[in-house]
Amino acid sequence: MQEPGIPPDALNRLEQTFASLFGGSPRIYRAPGRVNLIGEHTDYTGGFVMPAAIDLFTYVASSQRRDRKLVVRSENLQEQMEVSLDTLPERGKRHWSDYVVGVAKALQELGYRLSGVNLLVEGNVPLGAGLSSSASLEVAVATALRDLFEIPLPSKDLALLCQRAENEFVGARCGIMDQFIAVHGASDRALLLDCRSLEYHLLPLLRDVRLVICNTMVRHEIAHGEYNLRRSQCEQGTRMLAQHISGLRSLRDVSEADFAELNDGLPELIRRRCRHVITENARVLRAAQALEGRDMVKFGELMRMSHESLRDDFEVSCAELDLMVDIAGNLPGVYGSRMTGGGFGGCTVNLVREECTVPFGQIVREEYTKGIGVEPDIYVCSTADGAGKVR
Repeated sequence: MQEPGIPPDALNRLEQTFASLFGGSPRIYRAPGRVNLIGEHTDYTGGFVMPAAIDLFTYVASSQRRDRKLVVRSENLQEQMEVSLDTLPERGKRHWSDYVVGVAKALQELGYRLSGVNLLVEGNVPLGAGLSSSASLEVAVATALRDLFEIPLPSKDLALLCQRAENEFVGARCGIMDQFIAVHGASDRALLLDCRSLEYHLLPLLRDVRLVICNTMVRHEIAHGEYNLRRSQCEQGTRMLAQHISGLRSLRDVSEADFAELNDGLPELIRRRCRHVITENARVLRAAQALEGRDMVKFGELMRMSHESLRDDFEVSCAELDLMVDIAGNLPGVYGSRMTGGGFGGCTVNLVREECTVPFGQIVREEYTKGIGVEPDIYVCSTADGAGKVR
């Protein structure tokens, strides 16, 4: 199993690499990845989610330049690009640097004029695994730029700016959850977020529980298009239900009781999509009560129900995710298991008692490899604080 965090000498190495590329001593910032414990595909409908920041991070070493160039290098990908801050493109070009350029563009559109900047990026948030490597990068860059140029941008607005960059520049219609938890995460806490009001509440996690993230190592090509399709289907369902519920703005406003009365008027596919979102919102609120009461057994049961709804009603799971959840559900020390992220591959999140994490990882690896023919990556994580300066 892979250990989270970075090696003790990693910051020194990052600093030295930066000096060899750009000269001088950088300021270094980091932002965490995230795992969503429960509340999937509810954020973009104004609902409730419960993510936790994890101790896998994107690091950004930074310094100002004297010209108007944005120069960014990825150590992970061994690629470097530069662009003039005076002629930023209108849209991204489907490149990892879009997340960086999009943040700079969003800041300038808010009226904050940037001078040139050097950025060196390195991280250990797995790419394409549903652990929000993109939001981690966006928030780390935005935190660095805010500090370097003394921009008076509150934390909530910084998260919204990063979401705007991903929506408008990158072209992914994500909700606010990923960016928000990368900013506001806290150690030993999950975060209950109202995606409409952006009110949030930190909830206690038991100290002997670890977040074990199992990567299926697959990412089905349909994922991006299906994500946007699900969002459109939810919007269609909202419009149809609004004909019967006065003032309805989103599925968040539909109770389970109201839906039971009205769902017969929806097409079968739209009914199932809406049913997932409406019942998932209710599950998130019940999960918050379970954490407040230290009832991990109840929390785990709600995770199981969430996965079944994502599999059957929202249809964003896949054979690999389902197998991973089935394996985990029969192992000792496991409170709950479910897919996490957008779906069609990526990761499962498992709440496991600390003393059970080693045998859990061994059995999941053996059984999943036997069933799929691919060996999974497994990360034993703890919760982490949100973005900030580390050096």
